[in-house]
Amino acid sequence: MAREDLFESVPNFSEGRREDVTGAIAAAAAAKAHVLDTDADPDHNRVVVSIAGSRGRVVDALLGAIGAAVERIDLRLHTGVHPRVGAADVIPIVPLGDALLDAAREIAHETGRRVWAELKVPVYFYGHGEGRTLADIRAGRAKPDLGGPDLHPTAGAVCVGARRTLVAFNVILFDTDLVAARALARSIRESAAGLRGVQALAFELPGQRVQLSMNLFRIDETSPADVIAELARRGVAMGAQQVVGLCPAMVASPAADGRILEARLASAGAAAGAARCTELGGEEHAALAARLTRGIPAAQLLMLVLLIGGPLCASMALARSWPTLLVLRALAGLCLGGAITLAYTLGAEIVPSEHRGAAFGWLAFGLQFGTAASPLVTGGLAAVSLPGAYLFYGVLAWLAAALLAFGARGLRARRERPDPT
Repeated sequence: MAREDLFESVPNFSEGRREDVTGAIAAAAAAKAHVLDTDADPDHNRVVVSIAGSRGRVVDALLGAIGAAVERIDLRLHTGVHPRVGAADVIPIVPLGDALLDAAREIAHETGRRVWAELKVPVYFYGHGEGRTLADIRAGRAKPDLGGPDLHPTAGAVCVGARRTLVAFNVILFDTDLVAARALARSIRESAAGLRGVQALAFELPGQRVQLSMNLFRIDETSPADVIAELARRGVAMGAQQVVGLCPAMVASPAADGRILEARLASAGAAAGAARCTELGGEEHAALAARLTRGIPAAQLLMLVLLIGGPLCASMALARSWPTLLVLRALAGLCLGGAITLAYTLGAEIVPSEHRGAAFGWLAFGLQFGTAASPLVTGGLAAVSLPGAYLFYGVLAWLAAALLAFGARGLRARRERPDPT
């Protein structure tokens, strides 16, 4: 595929709670193009599907996904905090590689024409070259470009447009009510002379949580890290950070762990190459296909780090000089830091998106508890035997690796077990 014919689409659908519906939408897209990611949010009741491919494949994938959404989503029954005008609410087309934004607009218009012709759902065009924004459409300041004026009774309308790559970034706010959060959102918007390239809204989520929800559409000028720095400068108390969909590597923050756009594109390219090799057949192509599909999962890397960290901790018991002890402690600390990062990555891979907040919360609690308890345990053991303390941590790391290996083996067996239905 030529670099000038590579596009991404990040359609937003008004369903984030029924896994059978979000699964059907993603499957319809995957039948025609590469599905890089599916990110469902039950609070917003919305799912973001990241699709990539050539022009024709992206259009066909979008038609399949939009058709699945129109068939399964009834806006009359929809509840959720996010504003929307349709079951297939927003369909942005994003140029990748050397593809042009004007070409993305052409794809948006082709997609819109087919949506109206084949599905009879009215279409709004927005974004590059259109002279209107999503805010204009949602506020009722625009009429459908295709179809209308009445919207589809159950599917509403579809908003299709071309834009550059952006990052959807959310932050939970502590000690801030909805009124103050909305004032904060207004103050940081580019339209209010705030941060360049920032659109912002504030939502109240279940559990009396308040969320600042942003689109960063000039990521070369304002990244997630820039937003966090500005909020910290203003003294805003912040909680969990979330990247919705995928994030370009150049502006990735810890919230984007496991959600790097380029990594997903590389994985999709490798999978496509492996599939093509399998189609061609032959021993050499089969070997190449195997190499393209072989990876090093986070679980294996985490086990490797723990297996290395165990002997490093244990070897500190044998250190005969302070310089040697300090070097071994530094290496063991690097292993611990790597293990923590890999633990979050592994969680992002195996924990469903709707449960990640709670899972990562417990992981953070466990790390904080371990940090607080470690001096007490070390002090108690060191009072008996300092080498014994180091040996204890070495054995603990090896035990963690063994438990992880056992768990990974069980998870693999469960995934490979044939479906009884």
